Amino acid sequence: MRILIATDAWRPQVNGVVRTLSSLARSIRSLGVDVDFLSPEGFPSLPLPTYPGLRLALPSRREIARRIESCAPDAIHIATEGTIGHAVRAYCIRHRRPFTTSYTTRFPEYISARCPIPAQWVYAVLRRFHAAAAVTMVATPSLMAELGQRGFGNLGMWTRGVDTELFRPDRSVTLDFPKPIFMNVGRIAVEKNLEAFLGLDLPGTKVVIGAGPQEQELRRQFPDAKFLGLMEHDTLAAYLAAADVFVFPSRTDTFGVVQLEALACGVPVAAFPVTGPKDVVGSHPIGSLNEDLRIACLNALAMSREACRDFALNRSWDTSARQFIGHMQKVASRSAPQAKPAIAIAAPAQG
Repeated sequence: MRILIATDAWRPQVNGVVRTLSSLARSIRSLGVDVDFLSPEGFPSLPLPTYPGLRLALPSRREIARRIESCAPDAIHIATEGTIGHAVRAYCIRHRRPFTTSYTTRFPEYISARCPIPAQWVYAVLRRFHAAAAVTMVATPSLMAELGQRGFGNLGMWTRGVDTELFRPDRSVTLDFPKPIFMNVGRIAVEKNLEAFLGLDLPGTKVVIGAGPQEQELRRQFPDAKFLGLMEHDTLAAYLAAADVFVFPSRTDTFGVVQLEALACGVPVAAFPVTGPKDVVGSHPIGSLNEDLRIACLNALAMSREACRDFALNRSWDTSARQFIGHMQKVASRSAPQAKPAIAIAAPAQG
């Protein structure tokens, strides 16, 4: 089976969507399934004023069709709701091709945080976008319940995983900062709610790894925090393993794969009790969720690092890939007659 994934988020961007799709692709290929990406690469683009550093792709209808047809996929998945996603959706509808989508980013909340646009208006647009999909994949049961209440249909579970060979406790570097070390990793932007973390009265040192449009503002506002810049792969894994607590202050992430990466490093999580942390940490003794983030941070210090690692070992990308392929097999079976037979892989678990 050959799968084509259409995405507006792609390298050189560094974010949860790009990291998720890259990890997914590696696992899909290891299971004997071909996967290609239809990304913004090669299309003209414009800068996004509300997302400094990001650009809006301007795909042409003809080139979208050419790329899809040259790939000749058995199944098409649309990972994002941007211009690439809309163009591929339009192609599939014109050609009566079933496709799947995924709900990975809380655009209504992100847009409302930057512009005076009510979130319910954006939800209406997204509801229409995803309504045409055979399956809209979501990462957690709580997000599935929330979207169901908002009128989204055809929802299916697609969990996330973690590379436990890359993210390990024994990779830790030595950080010459006062202990304990409370760390956040991710894009430094308003929707990540970093002020809620950096403004806490905590012992030791607050560390931020990442880059983004709010970085300079937060550096000035919180001069005692350590901003270490963008890191990836082995370097990120080594620094993440050096933390005592991973602090995840976002209230808008749909999952937060970096939580699993921290846990794989043996680092407990402190977060608000919202979608994402509730589904990852829940009642497991691997972190603390509290509306008082300071209490969550201090409570997390007492969590067992061994328990965190053991929890992550059962959350593999292989499981995630099998769920994803299961959804795509259903689409492939409904596609054009020339589609090749799908290989036999276990169907996704239902949440």
